[in-house]
Amino acid sequence: MITLFGIRTIGSIVGPVLLALVLVLAVSPVRTWLHRRGAPGWTLVAVPLTIVLLLLFGMVAILTIAVAQTANLASTYGPQFNQLIAQAQKVAAKFGVGTDQVNQAIKSFDLGKIFALIQGFASGLFGVFSALVLVTVLLLAMCLDAQPFSRVLALGTAHRPRLVLALHEFAHKTRRYLIVSTVFGLVCAALDVIALWLLNVPLPLLWGVLALITNYIPNLGFIIGLAPPALLGLLEGGPKTMIFVIVSYVVINFVVQSLIQPKFLGDAVGLSTTMTLLSLLVWAFVLGPLGALLAIPLSLLVRALLIDSDPNGEWAAALISGELPSGSPEKSPPGKRP
Repeated sequence: MITLFGIRTIGSIVGPVLLALVLVLAVSPVRTWLHRRGAPGWTLVAVPLTIVLLLLFGMVAILTIAVAQTANLASTYGPQFNQLIAQAQKVAAKFGVGTDQVNQAIKSFDLGKIFALIQGFASGLFGVFSALVLVTVLLLAMCLDAQPFSRVLALGTAHRPRLVLALHEFAHKTRRYLIVSTVFGLVCAALDVIALWLLNVPLPLLWGVLALITNYIPNLGFIIGLAPPALLGLLEGGPKTMIFVIVSYVVINFVVQSLIQPKFLGDAVGLSTTMTLLSLLVWAFVLGPLGALLAIPLSLLVRALLIDSDPNGEWAAALISGELPSGSPEKSPPGKRP
């Protein structure tokens, strides 16, 4: 708890550092490929750095547009929202539910508050990404140190083999998680854009990109990505359109991310469902929206440092992953149980 509160205190520094670390890990295969091809030394730094900066600036641009469009839509759809509230009051009155307390609660339901929550999340991420000078310097430093760091890790195998292996596993699992999540996130985002376009929901491309970004947030990311288009569907086409938007998102998310994606992701995360949810809650509390976005990689890093590097940590790894150790009696073949 002391460590987490300490990290939270200096979150403005730790957040960009961890973001830069994850981004450098994501493009490290590019550096390895260039090294094997005998590329000049400067390209081992310049190419991965360029890819990362393009991704970073692209995300900043998307979040900037999302914040601006959300603010504009909040003022545009005010009359439609008030009309929906009046219709809801009439329907409630027909069923005898229209008491003064219910009417007062409906009247106090402000559209601006809903948009403020969405805008606040995007602004929180934008606030971290806007520190581009610090993030860029960190990315440059990490890209420069990537090759020497790999050699140092190789030399450390003789002294701390479990720690070195745990760090390698962390890097591998993080890359696999990011790649698989990105590929299937793109598939979901494309299908979401098509569904929103068919339903005439404003700005379908923007909400598709938002769905891709929130795909990295476990458990709650789907709800965050669904809220803006569902609300716009309600304001643009009424309850029927909103229901179609919700059903479309749920079906697409269930088929792609619940049925297909786990077969490709496999045990890349190494965290149980409960630990995934706790990771989201803890890191969002410590680092805000950026912590929610990086919840899985950060928990994988903690697991590598505190559990996988410990010779006696196999039982703890089983607890947080929900999988039995390889040498347990239940996993041993018949007649060969220890």
